[in-house]
Amino acid sequence: MSDEPTETPDAAEETGSVVDRTQRELPSWERVRESELFVVGATTVAVAVFPWLFSRAPVVSGVFRGYQDLATLILIWGIFAMGFNLLLGYTGLLSFGHAAFWGGAAYAAGVFSAQVSSSPILVILAGTSFAALSAWILGFISLRRGGIYFAILTLAFGQMAYYMALSPLAWITGGENGFTGVRIGALFGVFDLRYPVPMLDWLLGTWKYVLVGGVAVLCVAVANRILHSPYGMVFRAIRENDQRAEFVGLNVWRYKLMAFVISGAFAGVAGSLYTIYSAYVPLSSFYWTTSGEVVIMAVLGGVGSLFGPILGAGIYLYVENIVSGIQQLTLPFTGPNEWLTLVEEPVVLLDGFGAYWHLILGLVFVGVVVLFPRGIWGLLQDLGGALRRLGGSAVNRLGGGR
Repeated sequence: MSDEPTETPDAAEETGSVVDRTQRELPSWERVRESELFVVGATTVAVAVFPWLFSRAPVVSGVFRGYQDLATLILIWGIFAMGFNLLLGYTGLLSFGHAAFWGGAAYAAGVFSAQVSSSPILVILAGTSFAALSAWILGFISLRRGGIYFAILTLAFGQMAYYMALSPLAWITGGENGFTGVRIGALFGVFDLRYPVPMLDWLLGTWKYVLVGGVAVLCVAVANRILHSPYGMVFRAIRENDQRAEFVGLNVWRYKLMAFVISGAFAGVAGSLYTIYSAYVPLSSFYWTTSGEVVIMAVLGGVGSLFGPILGAGIYLYVENIVSGIQQLTLPFTGPNEWLTLVEEPVVLLDGFGAYWHLILGLVFVGVVVLFPRGIWGLLQDLGGALRRLGGSAVNRLGGGR
């Protein structure tokens, strides 16, 4: 006879109820993943380790061939693309004039830094305020029309801003030469943005990246809060069917205008950061190609997702800045500069490879649009779901075998 205590029916029932209660109390992975705290925390960690992985980590940085300034630039354009996606991906409005907000904020931030204050925080606030006000005015007019007329109106306003900066306002903007009088002071009057972060320079690099990364995390938190608020639900309802949304009593035009202003404000944050990043405002900030680039970034990464446009911005800038600089396409693991060398003499597949970067980017864009309409972020989500289902099936089979 065993001395082990036997489980009575009452004890088993109590144990089962405890397990059920525990399962109900423990949040599922899906709930944890979608919680605001997790989104902000994961974004903070990703932003913190990104420059190290991209430009300084052993092996990995050698594969990426990245550098610190490009990591900063990716975050700036990521904010721009994320804000644009709030308009296109969640409200269904395609704007070809967002260069007006990016460039307007960049010029406003530059002029403010030269004439009023060089504080980086005040410079960002000045540029963002200018962009939000511009978006309210242009949106008030453009949203009177829908579809292709809306897209053309925004494009026309963007080009008007370009020619205003080129000639009539050249005494302020610097015309073709751009605005060169940008003055950026120390962050909070203490931290010079050009200097490395003491004891953490190996991870974060300079104070400039800390500023850009902190603003990027804040923008993700704000966008996530908007998308999970009643405003975000209304934006999705308008995207699916704006007439039905109007029939249930929603003021669709007002919500569209608010989405346009929010998107313009995000573009303003990014444009202001770009002025701080480059200490210069080029005239091309207003050109229509800037509006086209942010459309490509958002679609490439995946419209309708929070992080997809940031990923799309990273891929676009990587091809533009890294792939374009590759003179020879060589067979992997051949040549002295590889992290793992099998053959000392490089095997060249194509000379002048970087000159084809526009073609490479176009092929990638076409491939993603045709094969993965939800963008690269959607593809990664599908792969993750498939792996989880595969793992779950394997666990069930093992459990059944017992």
